Amino acid sequence: MKLEYLTMKKGILTAALMLVSLCVGAQENLQLQKLQMAEWAITNLYVENVDEKKLVEDAIRGMLSQLDPHSSYATKEQMLAMQESLNGNFEGIGVEFNIKEDTLLVIQPVLGGPSERVGIQAGDRIVAVDGEPIAGVKMSQEDIKRKLRGPKGTKVTLGVVRRGIAEPLSFVVERDKIPVKSVNASYMIRPGVGYIRIGGFGATTHKEFTDALKKLQNDGMTSLILDLQDNGGGYMVAAVDICNEFLENRDLIVYTDGREHSEYNARGNGMFMKGKLMVLINEYTASAAEIVSGAVQDQDRGYVVGRRSFGKGLVQRQINLPDTSMIRLTIAHYYTPAGRCIQKPYTKGQSDDYARDMQNRLKRGELTSADSIHFADSLKYYTLRRHRTVYGGGGIMPDYFVPLDTTQYTRFHRAMQAKGLVINANLRYVDTHRSELKEQYRTFAEYRQTFEVPQTVIDELVDEAEKQDIKPENKAEMKTTLPYLKLQLKALIARDLWGMDEYFAIMNEQNAIVQEAIRLMEQE
Repeated sequence: MKLEYLTMKKGILTAALMLVSLCVGAQENLQLQKLQMAEWAITNLYVENVDEKKLVEDAIRGMLSQLDPHSSYATKEQMLAMQESLNGNFEGIGVEFNIKEDTLLVIQPVLGGPSERVGIQAGDRIVAVDGEPIAGVKMSQEDIKRKLRGPKGTKVTLGVVRRGIAEPLSFVVERDKIPVKSVNASYMIRPGVGYIRIGGFGATTHKEFTDALKKLQNDGMTSLILDLQDNGGGYMVAAVDICNEFLENRDLIVYTDGREHSEYNARGNGMFMKGKLMVLINEYTASAAEIVSGAVQDQDRGYVVGRRSFGKGLVQRQINLPDTSMIRLTIAHYYTPAGRCIQKPYTKGQSDDYARDMQNRLKRGELTSADSIHFADSLKYYTLRRHRTVYGGGGIMPDYFVPLDTTQYTRFHRAMQAKGLVINANLRYVDTHRSELKEQYRTFAEYRQTFEVPQTVIDELVDEAEKQDIKPENKAEMKTTLPYLKLQLKALIARDLWGMDEYFAIMNEQNAIVQEAIRLMEQE
């Protein structure tokens, strides 16, 4: 007992001496010293051992949680995943894949990528990596990704099973940089009307966009539908560069206010400064995507169609930490050219209310009826050329409102989708019938016009759902589910046979916001 007492007393004395020595420093460092002392005391004196790394990370997250909803901390792994989507590439073997029955199924090899160059085909099953099985061993998708990815120039041996060939195949693939596309689709949606969908704003978005724009103009495009639905944002500079393609010289695109004030203006050298323009948004359109829609609206360059956007108008700066983790810290607010703050209201430290905003919008009827949306006169602003009334208060309110159809995507459909049953039904069908589908439908136009999802595919999907206790509430729900489910499956099959342009070409024919934009284009 005496020894334990002396040991404890020595520890307390050491701690006291350290606290005194830290306090001797300059008074302006007092808050930093308090933080260091608290961390040291908990790590060294607390009754149980603590994970020092987790302790520091939790402290950082705690501080950031008291600021605003978008200041955040990211671990090294989270940062790398984030950087891949923003930088526009990663290093790996270059295949789009999905996991079917605990096996990696190649959807498409990346065109011109390392896997395609050695002969890997759509429909192949990758069952081993460098001699280690990855099929039938319950390996997570993230673990499989880690095995397939690696530095450019390194080689990996893949064991492949191919339908129609009895013996497993072996391919040596040299890893390379693989592009991550942010332009999801671009095609002529109607004669003279081009359609481009941007999924996010990254380092390569502007070039992808101008390449798509050039191709569509060569195909006879005179009007453009720019689809930013579900676009969560990304790099502000990419959004500014996209706006530059539409706006006149010196037109204000966006400005930021915080500890410093910055303005971003068009240069007047864009590729699409004339011609009809519609920008499509919904409740999940955010950040950089709101910069684009706000600039087009305020400068009267085109019309915005859809539903009020998310309302993320906070500028983050990335602060890299010594262990390659990072902090994304809010340093300013975004404002549209007319002076509207894009950020929706929030209360510091109350992230739960902020997170429930979409549910609250639905309850208020804001997503289903324009009449449910009310703005105070203090939120009234005017566009810069035609002096049309627009509103602030968070997000971008469209010029033409399109209500959310809550009946199209039923509870039964959502439950099957959440369990991965729809995508699995698609994978099974394409895997079994790929060759005959390609033989029967030589062009997408022929497929689009004549293909119908076989009833057997629907029956198998419904049977599988029932096995997992997922059932429609009644015959009416089943009847309502079938049209959209068949459309989705037809689009997924087209994606696997051709690509994302074809997927959206099918899905957009039932997308109410897209169809409203087409109607408005034809009216103009």
